[in-house]
Amino acid sequence: METFVTRSYLIAIGGNLNSDAMSPAEMVQSAVEKLRQGPGALGRVSRFFRTPAFPAGAGPDFVNAALELSSDEAPEQLMARLHDIEQSFGRVRATRWGPRSLDLDLVAGDDLVLPDVATQAQWRALPTERQSIDIPDRLILPHPRVQDRAFVLVPLCDVAPQWMHPLLGLTVAQMCENLPQSDRDCVVALPESACQ
Repeated sequence: METFVTRSYLIAIGGNLNSDAMSPAEMVQSAVEKLRQGPGALGRVSRFFRTPAFPAGAGPDFVNAALELSSDEAPEQLMARLHDIEQSFGRVRATRWGPRSLDLDLVAGDDLVLPDVATQAQWRALPTERQSIDIPDRLILPHPRVQDRAFVLVPLCDVAPQWMHPLLGLTVAQMCENLPQSDRDCVVALPESACQ
């Protein structure tokens, strides 16, 4: 008999290319609405933020946000659903860290570590020069770069500031505080009207 576990998932959203006459902010909002339709229950959604392309010079500024989703989907099922939503907005995975219409990253699922502690730690410690080249062949949770990225952590502070990384023992708020102030200053909240 299959057992279903409801988890609170954290999802980062971003995009920096127009698609189907929609701006990046409109696509992020539409992706939120698709996730609201289920399965699962959409929780808190962050403000929308303008952030420089990552890596620097990789295209136009991004619109980034984060949300919380309670679901009994297995992490791999949810990741497949996120990829389907990306494709519905014209996402093409041609270049790692390249410009994209929509990016949905599964950041965490409660205190789940996938596929195991050693593999997650290996990807977290991957040297910077390998990060744009090496691509995992399976889902890694928590996302191995969450602690490094202001464009993920600042929106997550709106949604789940007290979520604690199960291996680092740091909350979202603490990881964000540990980043250089200059990184955090580059994540600028958009006016409310830009998020509608």
